[in-house]
Amino acid sequence: MQIWPDTKKESSNGCCSLTAVDDARRVAEKLGIPYYVLNFKEVFNKEVIQYFIEEYRRGRTPNPCVMCNKYVKFAELLDRALAMDFDYIATGHYAKIVEKDGRFLLEKSASLAKDQTYALYNLTQKQLARTIFPLGDYDKDQVREIARDLALTVANKPDSQEICFVEDNDYAKFIQEHSDSTVKPGDFVDSTGKILGQHKGIYHYTIGQRKGLGIALGRPLYVIDVDVVKNQVVLGDESELLADHLIARHLNWIAFASLEKPLQAAAKIRYGSREMPVEVRPLADGRVDVHFLQPQRAITPGQSIVFYDGNTVLGGGVIDEC
Repeated sequence: MQIWPDTKKESSNGCCSLTAVDDARRVAEKLGIPYYVLNFKEVFNKEVIQYFIEEYRRGRTPNPCVMCNKYVKFAELLDRALAMDFDYIATGHYAKIVEKDGRFLLEKSASLAKDQTYALYNLTQKQLARTIFPLGDYDKDQVREIARDLALTVANKPDSQEICFVEDNDYAKFIQEHSDSTVKPGDFVDSTGKILGQHKGIYHYTIGQRKGLGIALGRPLYVIDVDVVKNQVVLGDESELLADHLIARHLNWIAFASLEKPLQAAAKIRYGSREMPVEVRPLADGRVDVHFLQPQRAITPGQSIVFYDGNTVLGGGVIDEC
């Protein structure tokens, strides 16, 4: 897939960078299979880049990989593939799809260390029915060994670690360069409203951040809230990051059609976090009220929360407030 204008800088280690596109060409040549480059620049800009910018400008912390999967890889790519008379798409995600009682389920990869189901919770039944995850039963070392046996040039390629469209992982610089609004410095305040100093612009900060604040008061300080209306970044002690409750929106359920009654599940609130037991209650407005049995650190609006029952993904949504 080509998703980023040729004239723009990108992360060279991104999953759909120009380097990755060229790697795919060489692999296709080696395997003797047709090779196509599909242009998804417009939808990627609209649904991923602009979303990314707007969320940070609203004081939220987005997950662009989730949106790329939702709107590009498993929507535009799948639709294009079906229009070209392909029956399925296959991707390199570490996850599994199983069919049970007439419903397609998303399950964790055999390699839990590489499992990517957290970023795939938006998949629909139609998409799951037309998708293959061939790496779901392998770990990364096994996949690399297969690639070496086939003499593929990507066998020892480093894992993608950065957001593909952000050069040097500098989010603030990217937003500043691609946003119409100017940077607006404002006040650092504590939870009582006392002014502690001045910040560089709210999109430089995210909940739980400690480094790079540029302020020293003789004790560790963390970002505990971002107030867009007042253009303030609220700082506090680490204990003020703890919360046992959140509201999530934009829910997508995979294991069942909709949530009609309270649910006991395990939940992850960010990609690398541990699953924690929760109770999920449906609200009249379509959102859900989530209560954790133990307080969680740095629950962050804009990030996704994904619900599990063992290895099965029940569904997920976007953290709205906490």
